[in-house]
Amino acid sequence: MADWRITAGAFVVQFVLSILACSAETPGGLFIPSLVLGAALGQLVGLTANLVLDGEPIIYALAGMGAFFGAVAKVPITAIVIVFEITLNYNLILPLMISAVTAYLVAERLAPGSLYTHLLELKGIQLKPEGIDDGLWATLTATEVMQTRVETLNSHMTLEEAIAAFSNSHHRGFPIVDDGKLVGIVTQTDLDKVAQRQLLGTAGLHEIMTPRPITVSPGDTLSQVLYLLSHYKLSRLPVVDHRKLVGIITRSDILRVESDKLRGGSERIGPRPEPSYGVYQTRSPATGRGRLLLPLSNPQTADGLMKLALAIARDRNFEIECLQVICVPRHNSPAETPVNTTRCRRLLKRVVQQGDAWQIPVHTQVRAAHSIAEAVLETVKERHIDLLLMGWKGSTSTPGRIFGDTVDTAIRQAACDVVLVKLSETFVASKPELTGLPRPPVQALLQLTQLNRWLVPIGGGPNAQHAVKLLPALASLSKQPEIRLCHVSSPSDTDYDSGPLYHDAALLKQQLQSTVVVTSVCANSVAEAVVDMARQDQCDVIVLGASREGLLQQAIHGNIPEAIARNCRCTVILVRKAI
Repeated sequence: MADWRITAGAFVVQFVLSILACSAETPGGLFIPSLVLGAALGQLVGLTANLVLDGEPIIYALAGMGAFFGAVAKVPITAIVIVFEITLNYNLILPLMISAVTAYLVAERLAPGSLYTHLLELKGIQLKPEGIDDGLWATLTATEVMQTRVETLNSHMTLEEAIAAFSNSHHRGFPIVDDGKLVGIVTQTDLDKVAQRQLLGTAGLHEIMTPRPITVSPGDTLSQVLYLLSHYKLSRLPVVDHRKLVGIITRSDILRVESDKLRGGSERIGPRPEPSYGVYQTRSPATGRGRLLLPLSNPQTADGLMKLALAIARDRNFEIECLQVICVPRHNSPAETPVNTTRCRRLLKRVVQQGDAWQIPVHTQVRAAHSIAEAVLETVKERHIDLLLMGWKGSTSTPGRIFGDTVDTAIRQAACDVVLVKLSETFVASKPELTGLPRPPVQALLQLTQLNRWLVPIGGGPNAQHAVKLLPALASLSKQPEIRLCHVSSPSDTDYDSGPLYHDAALLKQQLQSTVVVTSVCANSVAEAVVDMARQDQCDVIVLGASREGLLQQAIHGNIPEAIARNCRCTVILVRKAI
């Protein structure tokens, strides 16, 4: 009698505690409580059956565990697998399958939908919003969603040229067009054929492309597009009108349409954002030989980025163009949407004061835009920018991106020099709105951090050499810079010539009148070797040239600058030469 009382008591206590935890929105969870409640109910049934049929209560407890969880979460197969993996008892499979499936069918008949679905509905979250139904996919056509500006290749290109095109673009596939007609498509997966077939770099692109790709017509509905994407497991579909390529549809375009409907149901659904619109600007004397663009978004990093921008502008006699972008919903026109520029103007006024202290002209502007990246690219073109300096978080969680959505677009498409900066925590100033304290004087602000130890990995290529040329301007922020030039080679690389490395060291030592050390390291991983050197030497800054490894190499080994920035706490500066 004590057994059933203990079991019943455990069921009641667990049931009450689960209700209290859910009501208070504390992280009590529902998975383990479901298993415990099911095991308790099964144990009670087993104890009753033991008195009548002489059964095994433990079998009933485990079967009840699977049945209860399968009915609550509406996942009978998952429940069967979980309980079986806990016990590995083959005698349990048949009763577990019968009880779990029966419980699921009864629960689905009486109360459709899982417990998790009902919890979302209680919070006002509908998994099937009224604005998104089959009618949307039946009414929209490929023309309304497709990207009309398509990057293409031709079948006469060599494999080396194709790989370079992948390296210089964020796209994972290109349509192949000859004489205005679509003849094939090449994707990142097709690059595997280069190694498998042992093809030379001078071979034609037609060797690896997919001929006669699956396409859609401009008038096809999104229902047809979705079917083809899912059925053939594709990530993009060319839109063709009489064999002429007129656009392309990717899964991102489909998601953007759904997002637009969820955010307001605009009738002007389309893949391309409208041009940005300038809502505020100030101009200083145009006395510089070039312009540096500094987009600002985070007030906490604005002072650190401005400090680096001022150092570069002073060295090259540049003017500084500070930009803030206010994002507006895609279904609103940037030119017609009212925006509040008070906070933006307050931040821009602060950076203008810093420019006055350095006697460097600082222009400012605020733009309303659908996309920050597009607003930055438009400013680069309109203002004839020579160098783009951007803040960088050091990592991204966006699928398919290396540095982040905005930064990836800028570093791929901006025609000017690009410098990305991931600031260390010591660079980040406190926000006055949060602390309630006044800003320190400008001259004191510019001395917040001493950048003494600089690590500059040299891997060859134009970007690495461009980083070395930019180093004197950046190192001017330090009173006594200590610079270490290093080269990381693989164990199989026996032909490396260290002459250019010592040549760069001699030039830097002459320009900076400071200590320059040269180091050569042999390691299998460039990123790990650089991170280890930075930690051992307690470096304050790492200056890198943007790597040009292809997408296939990035998928296997990862992007080297991103891996270094993610694993280092110091400031990381990434330099890319103008395209």
